[in-house]
Amino acid sequence: MSRTRLSLVLIAASLLVAACDQSEPAAEPAGSTTAAPEIAAVPAIMPADAPPQEQVPAGSDQSPPCRSTLGAAASARLVERCIAVSPATRPPCHADNPCALIQDEIDRACAQYGLDEAKPAECEA
Repeated sequence: MSRTRLSLVLIAASLLVAACDQSEPAAEPAGSTTAAPEIAAVPAIMPADAPPQEQVPAGSDQSPPCRSTLGAAASARLVERCIAVSPATRPPCHADNPCALIQDEIDRACAQYGLDEAKPAECEA
């Protein structure tokens, strides 16, 4: 075993021993009214590559609904493609969402297939 590897093993072992050697905190006496310390809530942060999970209400952003952009028939085809490929439990595959949002979900879902995997036909449309 090399000297560096041995040093790393010894450091890891000493950290484990130190972690196991921590004593239990003293129990509070019965009837104590000491309140637990306040813990600040950490805000939830979605990863930048997380897919949208809910329908965006119409008019909530600057983009018009896909139905008004492409028309009923074309937006329905785009929505069908989105539903066919999206693995999300609540994908944004709805004609009231902007077309770009729906297409982004299709692109994201299709990008998850590996090079050796067959993509659904909806990914190629």
